[in-house]
Amino acid sequence: MTPHVVPDPQAGAAVKAADRAHVFHSWSAQGLIDPLAVAGAEGSYFWDYDGNRYLDFTSGLVYTNIGYQHPKVVAAIQEQAGKLATFAPAFAVDVRSEAARLIAERTPGDLDKIFFTNGGAEAVENAVRMARLHTGRHKVLSAFRSYHGATSTAINLTGDPRRWASDTGSAGVVRFWAPFLYRSPFYAENEQQECERALAHLEDTIAFEGPQTIAAIILETVPGTAGIMTPPPGYLAGVREICDRYGIVFVLDEVMAGFGRTGKWFAAEHFDVVPDLMTFAKGVNSGYVPLGGVAISAKIAATFETRPYPGGLTYSGHPLACAAAVATIQVMADEKVVEQAAHLGENVIGPALRELAERHPSVGEVRGLGVFWALDLVKNKETREPLVPYNAAGEANAPMAAFGAAAKKHGMWPFINMNRTHVVPACNASEAEIKEGLAALDAALSVADEHTV
Repeated sequence: MTPHVVPDPQAGAAVKAADRAHVFHSWSAQGLIDPLAVAGAEGSYFWDYDGNRYLDFTSGLVYTNIGYQHPKVVAAIQEQAGKLATFAPAFAVDVRSEAARLIAERTPGDLDKIFFTNGGAEAVENAVRMARLHTGRHKVLSAFRSYHGATSTAINLTGDPRRWASDTGSAGVVRFWAPFLYRSPFYAENEQQECERALAHLEDTIAFEGPQTIAAIILETVPGTAGIMTPPPGYLAGVREICDRYGIVFVLDEVMAGFGRTGKWFAAEHFDVVPDLMTFAKGVNSGYVPLGGVAISAKIAATFETRPYPGGLTYSGHPLACAAAVATIQVMADEKVVEQAAHLGENVIGPALRELAERHPSVGEVRGLGVFWALDLVKNKETREPLVPYNAAGEANAPMAAFGAAAKKHGMWPFINMNRTHVVPACNASEAEIKEGLAALDAALSVADEHTV
């Protein structure tokens, strides 16, 4: 139990009752869910009204990169609310300008213009719109194993099953296989083969779709929810070269991977590649106030120098959100949060997860960098059969449900998607906190081991 909360089950029951009566939850069958009533959060932890405290190994939805309730960011929001709580986006506002400047200082290459949105999905929507208007083309290529958001274009670009109910097949989206050596669609035996064959497959897709019809290729620099598959050396550079050759706009989605998550300000830095457009959100202000955006290259910005850009949002560059971004970026710089994420990945999380994989038959593969890791859980290490089927639900998903329950029992809240658990704590988590979470993960994996053959 956290020391500054007195258990109050009656208050928790009231919060739960109001939620069940009035809140409509995303991605859920409303009558089949039982949301935890959260009483508070601080740093890497949150707690309920019964006094149970959990180490958050999900960072919310992989966005509380500096943890919950950082006092400097909270104070910045409070100060901005007293000064100028809101103002329309057509005006120049000091905190909006400063947020854009700080972001542009950290983006790679010439991505120096910032278009603000309310979140990642809207950033993707606008990036695709910019690419289509810039090229005069309509098709957009995206990977099967991907997630880009839940708005109209973004959900059609998404590669996971959440797309299915909304996919009309008429959004101008063409999907392709990106590299993933552990479950290679190209029968590759090593990273070099996987890279070469994935690029050849992409070239074939472009050839058969017609290069002159393709506006953009969008990729998560390191795919997040789809499995944290770090691309092999040379792949993103190869995509950049293909885009240049055919006049295709290269869009990198850094909504989840950006702002320190991979041990760099942006994951693109690991691969020495500069896209034409880059989307961001989540970690830009640790999710304290909704904010996202598109970082725009000089070439694409020039398209709209004398031609109006036909897009915008009422709350674009909202002062409270921008104040949170300015404070978050300053905290990350002052407290060396990006360096801490890199250290944790290289010296603490990575070695510990590989050691767990050696001991647990349910762990098929460990992959990741920074504080952005995934364990691919399997029934059998030799066959690599997933611990649960693709998009499993109900009884078919029982092994992963049991794993999740065991993690929570040991005080760690896990990130689970299909047959994977992701290790995505706050970028500024301490080594002691990471080791606490890894001990809970070790115990929970013993439950997953019971379902192996």
